[in-house]
Amino acid sequence: MIKSNYYESGDIQNIEKSDTKSLFKRLKDTNDQQIREVLIERHLYIAEILSKKYANRGIDYDDIYQVACIGLIYAIDRYDVNKGFEFSSFATPTIIGEIKKYFRDKGWTIRVPRRIQELSKKINNAKVLLSQQLQRSPTVEDIAQYLNCSEEEVLEAMEASKVYTPQSLDVTYDSNNDDKDVNLAELIGEEDVYFSKIENNDFLMRTMEKLNEVEKQILIERYFNKKTQVAIAKGLDISQMTVSRIEKRILEKFRKEIERTLL
Repeated sequence: MIKSNYYESGDIQNIEKSDTKSLFKRLKDTNDQQIREVLIERHLYIAEILSKKYANRGIDYDDIYQVACIGLIYAIDRYDVNKGFEFSSFATPTIIGEIKKYFRDKGWTIRVPRRIQELSKKINNAKVLLSQQLQRSPTVEDIAQYLNCSEEEVLEAMEASKVYTPQSLDVTYDSNNDDKDVNLAELIGEEDVYFSKIENNDFLMRTMEKLNEVEKQILIERYFNKKTQVAIAKGLDISQMTVSRIEKRILEKFRKEIERTLL
């Protein structure tokens, strides 16, 4: 069975048996990275719970979970057990802040000014509130007056917000000629990808030969079988953080191979 180097330490069993407050105190005094790893592992459930709340909003769950884990690490590094706060209460706003920041910066398919992103959010909130107050769908003029901005600014933000979630190529349209529906992909011209697929497959097989067995397994499970890092970690009996590090190493190898190929 595969084990990470982290679990080879003789002191790890004693660390894992310690209560959370004691571990935070020892971390503050010693900056022991093994203790830090245990605290991360012990609180990954918080990142998972918060990530699920933001799922199905246009960004893959795995990406949200990774950002949440980063927020968790920030929280662990900043937490002061002597202030009397429960760690979960301290970590939650930190993790949510990182997730919201990621959505704000990465959630838009096309980069638009921060001013437009913020105004778009205010417009969506205003629509809900004004619909309840007016008992009808609010007009652009209603929204502009409520937000104390111009109608042009409202229209600009509403138009820009369309790039947040791009239209799927699988969307169907009624055909005027027959009963068969036509999807958007059929209406858009595309290049013949046959030759590029051959090149990509050749590159993939050539690069995979340079991976060890663990890296190959993680690559296949992650990108072909679409498993999460958590599921892969359980199957290999290693930590999710170890899977994350190995995945980064795999991607780095692919990046270097691409650079070598392009030279």
